[in-house]
Amino acid sequence: MKTKPRVLLLSASSGAGHVRAAQALEKAFAARGDCTVEHIDTIQYVSKLFQRVYDKAYISMVRRAPELMGVLYDRTDQPWHHPRRRLAMDRLNTAPMIRLLKRVQPDLCVATHFLAAEIVAWLIAKRKLRAHNAIVVTDYDVHAMWLCRTVDRYYVAIQEAAEYLARIGVPREKLRVTGIPVDPLFARPLDRAEARRTLELDPSQPVILISAGGYGIGPVELLVKDLLALDHPWQIVAIAGKAAKVQKRLDEISRDAGRLSSGAPRLVPVGFTTEMDKYMAAADLLVGKAGGLTTSEALARALPMALIEPIPGQEERNADHLLEAGAAIRCNNLPAAAWKIAQLLDNPARLGRMRDAARGMGKPDAARAIAEDALRLLD
Repeated sequence: MKTKPRVLLLSASSGAGHVRAAQALEKAFAARGDCTVEHIDTIQYVSKLFQRVYDKAYISMVRRAPELMGVLYDRTDQPWHHPRRRLAMDRLNTAPMIRLLKRVQPDLCVATHFLAAEIVAWLIAKRKLRAHNAIVVTDYDVHAMWLCRTVDRYYVAIQEAAEYLARIGVPREKLRVTGIPVDPLFARPLDRAEARRTLELDPSQPVILISAGGYGIGPVELLVKDLLALDHPWQIVAIAGKAAKVQKRLDEISRDAGRLSSGAPRLVPVGFTTEMDKYMAAADLLVGKAGGLTTSEALARALPMALIEPIPGQEERNADHLLEAGAAIRCNNLPAAAWKIAQLLDNPARLGRMRDAARGMGKPDAARAIAEDALRLLD
């Protein structure tokens, strides 16, 4: 009896997007039934110091020094420059990951974070690993940190990213434009009215979905207060994520916010949730950050976006692509953000065009497409 091929998905919890992409792929590979699949968070297999830098410093920098994030992003985005120096540093700090990979010897590695991709590529080049190597880029642009020589596939979000890679030396036969993988739930059609019934939201008024991301980053409370002050008949759903303090303050604001004519609360605070597919199906507009996963989920639900203060670097580049396609607006000045959102919601024709643009850009089936193509590498 033929043994099923072993697939190892490698993410990193330095930001929720890399993990969510791997979780989506895990579901897609498992649904096929023709392979065994395992997902590991590679941050659990690095040195303690390295773990603190990746896990804590990233979130701290995003919150306190986003401009520095942008400077670091731009200065390190030099294709094929200093890869040996970076690899030497990473190898020193990833010994547990290297031991794991040598022991498991998977048939296929799929990385949703550049750190894991680099280590896998090095092990294959040194013939210490026999696996095929696939990289899933979780933003719309491809930063130089994603570049490796020993790679069988690059899965990218948009055609421009594939053209960029081809023009800096990556063979075109290794490139696939699949979109960023989102949970297969987003590929299932869900009627807006049904989603609102399920979530007990107002059936007839506009619903604004505000997402702070998995870690509650962003000016959620101020924006909520400004939107409520406009006194429009819309319902606001505010996702606090894992930020318990943010959710507590939103609960307090909700108690004073009153109700719509239907009796539904004007503000619905939500903590960490696994039902974003339903909330996005129910909403008329998503307000939040420009992370690769969040925006890909919104596009999969044909949901227009208002982008608030994108993090300099990858989020700003993501925002550029969404604005260019007409699927989003960008609110650069927080004090005017509520007014700008109101202007958009008061223009149904424009909102409809944005919804069409989001639908055209969305790739809800990306996870399945990646799983299908990656397993062909083993034929």
